[in-house]
Amino acid sequence: MKKQPGHRLYNVPDADLYIQCTDAIRNAHRDIEFFNQYGYSLERLKGFNTLCDQFRSLPDDDEMVGEQMIATEKKTQAAEKLKTAIRSVMTRVAMKFHDRTGRYRKFGTAKMGDMTDPQLLFCGRRVARVSRAQIDFLADVGVNENIITRVLDACAAFETALNIQQDKLHDRDIGVERRMEQGNKMYTELVVLCDIGKDIWAEKDRSRYDQYCLYESNNEQKKARKAK
Repeated sequence: MKKQPGHRLYNVPDADLYIQCTDAIRNAHRDIEFFNQYGYSLERLKGFNTLCDQFRSLPDDDEMVGEQMIATEKKTQAAEKLKTAIRSVMTRVAMKFHDRTGRYRKFGTAKMGDMTDPQLLFCGRRVARVSRAQIDFLADVGVNENIITRVLDACAAFETALNIQQDKLHDRDIGVERRMEQGNKMYTELVVLCDIGKDIWAEKDRSRYDQYCLYESNNEQKKARKAK
């Protein structure tokens, strides 16, 4: 069964969540003697801090998108090399057969510029296969094993680049999910910690109470001011 996509429990950027957590951890260290009275130990606080360190070390979306873009550029370059190799064959084929004949049509290169990546890959392999089958007819226009091998090599390079690009797309999806899951764990622990902190200082110190208050987003505060 396909895993259902999760959802973020927090409405702030990942960097802001991290800062909120580390600030709360510092405050809890200061107030640890009170937290112990709620069964929230120093060991649990250290575990929370470790969770934050792990979150910080995860690659962010900009990094993943950058890797994806690099892979896409390389795939595009490989596609152009394949098209060039195919055109080299078809220029020779056109010298031998009219482009409306069955022998020409068998190569299936019409509208090559509009082909999807899988269609282009299949086209390249088809051109090599048909060229080899008709090599005796095309030898006098320069179609030989070297020309055919060039197409096949370009196909292999393009397929590799295409697979790498797809891997990078999946890596990004996995990275987004991993950051979200880790962020949700942090946020859940942050809420517990802050609820304790507020309870500790509710009747004692307003400034320290406020240190444990969570504000979802500065943007929401700006919207509220504009509404007024």
